[in-house]
Amino acid sequence: MVTFITSLLLLVLGYVVYGAFVDKVFGSDPQRQTPCYTSRDDVDYIPMPTWKVFLIQFLNIAGTGPIFGAIQGILFGPGAYLWIVLGCIFGGAVHDYMSGMISLRKNGASLPEIVGDELGGVARLMLRVMSLVLMVLVGAVFATTPADILDGMMVDDGFLWSKYFWVVIIFAYYILATMLPIDKLIGRIYPVFGVALLIMAVGLAYGIFANDGSMPEITDAFSNHHPASTIPIFPGLCITIACGAVSGFHATQSPMMARCMKNEKYGRPIFYGAMITEGFVALIWAAAAIKFADSLNVDGDTPYEKLITAMINPETGKPSPAILVNTICSSWLGKVGAVLALLGVVAAPITSGDTAFRSARLIAADFMHYKQNKIWKRLLLSVPLFVVSGVLMFMNFDILWRYFAWFNQSLSVLTLWAVTVWLAKRSVADGSKRYAFLIGLVPALWMTLVCTTYILVAPEGFRLTHFFSYLIGGLVTLGTLVWYIMWARRLKR
Repeated sequence: MVTFITSLLLLVLGYVVYGAFVDKVFGSDPQRQTPCYTSRDDVDYIPMPTWKVFLIQFLNIAGTGPIFGAIQGILFGPGAYLWIVLGCIFGGAVHDYMSGMISLRKNGASLPEIVGDELGGVARLMLRVMSLVLMVLVGAVFATTPADILDGMMVDDGFLWSKYFWVVIIFAYYILATMLPIDKLIGRIYPVFGVALLIMAVGLAYGIFANDGSMPEITDAFSNHHPASTIPIFPGLCITIACGAVSGFHATQSPMMARCMKNEKYGRPIFYGAMITEGFVALIWAAAAIKFADSLNVDGDTPYEKLITAMINPETGKPSPAILVNTICSSWLGKVGAVLALLGVVAAPITSGDTAFRSARLIAADFMHYKQNKIWKRLLLSVPLFVVSGVLMFMNFDILWRYFAWFNQSLSVLTLWAVTVWLAKRSVADGSKRYAFLIGLVPALWMTLVCTTYILVAPEGFRLTHFFSYLIGGLVTLGTLVWYIMWARRLKR
């Protein structure tokens, strides 16, 4: 419990201290006019109240990541707490803030255009492809997971109320949310979903303190406690918990809110603050899952073994976080609380899936220079994305999730390197803040090591031994550092 409480306090401290430092390094300017005024089109560029922009950003990036990812991540042990706190403060929140604020300075430019401006044409093309692939994967994943939860809540009645019934309903909503002006649907329903998600988090936090069960402490953080994974704790933990720590997907969402912000001074609460809030959600779910599992009288000698048992779906025989979500909410929060909590859990992925498709439409429109002022133009770009995502839903969910997770984190690598280059260029241009690039360089190197090592060791990757995966991953990371040093020296000449 001490580790959990300390982690919560550190997240608050991270926002207050490091968040303010990052904002100062960027140099937000309250006097600068924002894109919602200079490029207003009342579809994607439109001024919105700051509290709404925060809630939309929070729900955009939340998804099932800080819930399902945290549940799966705590299986590795209390190292999950460490990764959520440090990853969120020094990696994810910096990543989200900088990508959002740079987009703001570039008239709401989408992520591939931001990265291309800093890393060149090849990176721009790569990001265009990767971003669209990731958005389609997000759409598939974040339609499947809420459909699973809703299916578990309903009485079996054939197609009606089944998983596939809910997929159809969710996709119908996605189409509307992608097509309509952002303030017409998303801007109106997100506050309701946001309140539900926050109530869920507060309720579970109370349950952690009120219910029986032990919780692991930080002293056990550096060994792998996962009963079933063949992937080592590093990099497995950093890939499993993405949205609660560092997530490339977030940088595709931030430009949408950059097009709706009224003033640069709100960048810190909207971008950095939303990520810290997501870190709180991830911490709460990780702690709730392991404490709840420890209190159960099920098969398993350790809380981690019990947690896997508690997640088993009786129909498939495989672990499913959705099963545990239903069980915890019903057991700890009662009927009313469970409904509110499950609404939050269901809303979270849906409100990431809809903006994933919207983001994909904007990314395609940006690089095609195709105006989106007419609904038929928006439909023309969106239909192919929906079709591909629908096909992907027939893949095995475990495989789909792992590829989504790796694609997601690889996107964060390129974003963080673009942030580092942007900061370095600016420091040379104005002669100030000489070491500002470090806030991007350190997490960029870390995530380079994470993603390279993972694809080398993972079952869906090259399946190398741990030794060779670490060795090659380290050499690749060192190589990128050498490239950056040489580039920085040329920049100063």
